Amino acid sequence: MSDNPTFDNIQGEINGNEVVLFMKGSPVQPMCGFSAAVAQALTMMGVKFKGVDVLQDMEIRQGIKDFSNWPTIPQLYVKGEFIGGCDIVREMYESGELKKLFDEKGVTYAS
Repeated sequence: MSDNPTFDNIQGEINGNEVVLFMKGSPVQPMCGFSAAVAQALTMMGVKFKGVDVLQDMEIRQGIKDFSNWPTIPQLYVKGEFIGGCDIVREMYESGELKKLFDEKGVTYAS
């Protein structure tokens, strides 16, 4: 536990889920195109993931940026590791690197 309850909450989500996406909106109803693109890539691969809607909690919305030292949302974490935002995940998906990452981390997916 740190002296920052927001960071503790974020770390709890990351520790408690194999794949977690901090996003605007939900996986079913993304509220921005970037969040939609990452959620769609994960869904198309058949990856089970937890979506954390940063629009529901302004402390999480700013806190995740401070936590990762990454200025934008969405942010993807796989088995505790920060992977990146929309552009990085999209490139990894298109190149096959995302599939390779899931294989290396032991994350199950459909395709």
